[in-house]
Parts: sequence; structure tokens; C-alpha cells
Amino acid sequence: MRVFVTGASGFVGSAVVGELVAHGHQVRGLVRSEDGAKALETAGAEAVRGVLEDQDGLARAAASADAVIHTAFNHDFSRFAENCDLDRRAIEALGAGLEGSGKPLLVTSGTARLAPGRLALETDPPREGVDGYPRVSETAAAELVAKGVHASVVRLAPSTHGAGDHGFVPLLIDIARRTGVSAYPGEGRNRWSGVHRHDAAKVYRLAIERGIGGERYHAVAEEGVPFREIAAAIGRGLGLPVESRPPEHFGWFAMFAGMDAATSSDWTRQTLGWSPTGPGLIADIETAGYFGP
Repeated sequence: MRVFVTGASGFVGSAVVGELVAHGHQVRGLVRSEDGAKALETAGAEAVRGVLEDQDGLARAAASADAVIHTAFNHDFSRFAENCDLDRRAIEALGAGLEGSGKPLLVTSGTARLAPGRLALETDPPREGVDGYPRVSETAAAELVAKGVHASVVRLAPSTHGAGDHGFVPLLIDIARRTGVSAYPGEGRNRWSGVHRHDAAKVYRLAIERGIGGERYHAVAEEGVPFREIAAAIGRGLGLPVESRPPEHFGWFAMFAGMDAATSSDWTRQTLGWSPTGPGLIADIETAGYFGP
């Protein structure tokens, strides 16, 4: 299968590319830089130089593929609303290239805000637009489904971890370094689900090989790791005390630090035959180079 992947040199996208190539797929990946292009070619894929702002280019690349996987997203939180709008427009462009073809499109979303306080399921609708949250990836995918596009969603755990991670755990490590304490909110009982990036990549591959369209898949290996355990692992890694702190300690990250985001992936495992094998979040924090050399 010829698969077009956006964000192909990114943390998740590069793992998806490796997974696809290892299973015999021909991959073309969207990259912004020469370094990204070289890395993609080394991985056995073809580099397509471009940017998400080029919607016509995205549509053409999608139309020439047998399947599309959209992992690209600009995580500059100082421009979050703007980046969410760019993501929406990119999804619409990819869908325009696939409309009427029956070819699969996978859009990336997350599990973090689905069902606060209870175990989130694949059947839970997205909470996009709630409390002014601007990301609408799943809404954009659903609009494509209504037009007959074979679009589905892969929801990533809030900690999609592994060597090279630049997501939530590194942000917590940075806060701990700056403040001198590895903190948790309240009693630290709130939970984050987790998945190793290579296990997440398997979900994407299986979804384009076996999916039927219009579905939501949960790339979640651990249903819920208590935040206090995450803080303790960071404290051990930095040699810092581990203590409770009020929300303002975490600054703009307070909403994410305090979220309870336990998530099930039972349906995804059964439907796709997915069985994650990578290390858990705590083991990865301790061994995957999160604290530097």
C-alpha cells in the first residue's frame, strides 16, 4: 500500500513510518527540512518537502496515495488556537484529495479530555469546543465522513512516551528543574494513560490495514498511571523532593497536570488485534534518557 504520512519526521510520525516500512508499505512522508528528508530516506521512505499551509499540495499528495495518516501538529502552545485552525484546514485538504475514492484517512487526536473522572471509551464523543478548547481534529474528520470519506481517528494517550519525547513528561521535568520540586496536584491520584510511541505506531498501521472507516481507536497501553507515581519517577531522576503543590505551581500547564484521563483500549485491541509490548511510562521515564546524559 502507498501511504502518505504528514509529520513524518516527528516523534510519532517517524515511528509510524518505520512501522509501515517494516511491514512492506511504500511510504511518502511530508517533511519541512533537509534533515527531515534525509532521516526519512534513511528509514526507507520517500520525502515530500512541504508544509501544512500548502493545502493544494496536501490534497495532491493524498490523491496519489492509497492511504493517508495525519500525525503533523505544531505544538507551540503560545499559538495553540492558530495551530488548531491550521490542523483543521490540513485535515480538510487531505479529505478533499480522498473524496470519492474510498481510501482510508487517519486523523490524530487525544484521549486527555474525553471523560474526566471515569474510564474513557472509544465510543465517547470528542469534547472539542468545550470550555473554549480550540482543537477540532475529530470534528473535521467527522465532517469528512459525512461527505463519504473513509476517515477514522487515532486517539493518543496524553503521555505518548519514548526516547526523544518532547511532550508532557519533559514539560514536567522542566517545571521540576525550575522550581526545585517534583510536584503533583492535590493527592496526586489523578491518572494519565500512556503508550510507547512504537506501540502507538502499530495502531496506525493496523487501522489502515483493517479499519472500516468512521471509527475511533485508542492508542493506550496503560489505562491510568497515578500522577503521584509520575512525579516520584521524575523526583528520583532529578534527585528532587516530591511534594503536593497547588495548581498555580504548574502555570499554564495546570489543566493538564490536574486532568484525570484514565482510558480504555479494549475495543481497539479486540478490533485490530493490537497487543502493546513496549515499556510502561514509569520504566521509560527512568531509562529512556529523559534527564539527559
